[in-house]
Amino acid sequence: MAGTGHLISVHPEELKFQFELEKQSYCDLKVANNTEHYVAFKVKTTSPKKYFVRPNTGVIQPWDSSVIRVTLQAQREYPPGMQCKDKFLLQSTIVAPNSDVDELPQDTFNKDSGRTMEERRLRVVYLSPDAAVGNSEDEASKSSKQSFDNSSMRSSSSSDDNQALQRLKEERDTAVRQTQQLHQELEMLKRRNSQKSDPGFSFTFALFVALIGIMVGFLLNLSLSSPSTE
Repeated sequence: MAGTGHLISVHPEELKFQFELEKQSYCDLKVANNTEHYVAFKVKTTSPKKYFVRPNTGVIQPWDSSVIRVTLQAQREYPPGMQCKDKFLLQSTIVAPNSDVDELPQDTFNKDSGRTMEERRLRVVYLSPDAAVGNSEDEASKSSKQSFDNSSMRSSSSSDDNQALQRLKEERDTAVRQTQQLHQELEMLKRRNSQKSDPGFSFTFALFVALIGIMVGFLLNLSLSSPSTE
């Protein structure tokens, strides 16, 4: 978590440098203004010949931030035990609105000037190349594990999707079979109704024909039995 003061916050809270012989290394510090005022800052170190700081002085607008790059110059030998006793001091103070770094008074960061001054002390940590490789391997391992987990999640999701699709197909086939069965039963009912209606129709027709025959026969008999008028 970034260190937080009344005026500014800084991240990271310590300067970490990848230490290799005859090679430069750098560390970036993000300094944020936590106020509604213009805040000026200045960076000091106990070993000014070993480090190159840009910018070492600046003005941050309200609620804004600035990045400071600290460069470790190439070294010819390793420090004992890779331990570093160097320290950095980050001073900050409120200045007039719209102040420019080139216009700051000479006593801006002088404690005797009567200004309210905040100071943050930052330690220095040297990292060996082996430690960096180890960190890279750890990151690679984490990345590989995360990729495996994501792949497993995708596989599980794909399996679930396949199972859901199979269930939908089975439900569709069941619905088709049920529809076909209902259709067959409907056809059977239609045939049964047709078969039931045919005998009734034949009996009625036969009865009608019989009645007509009786009437015709009666009329013939009546005409034949009538006396002649000659």
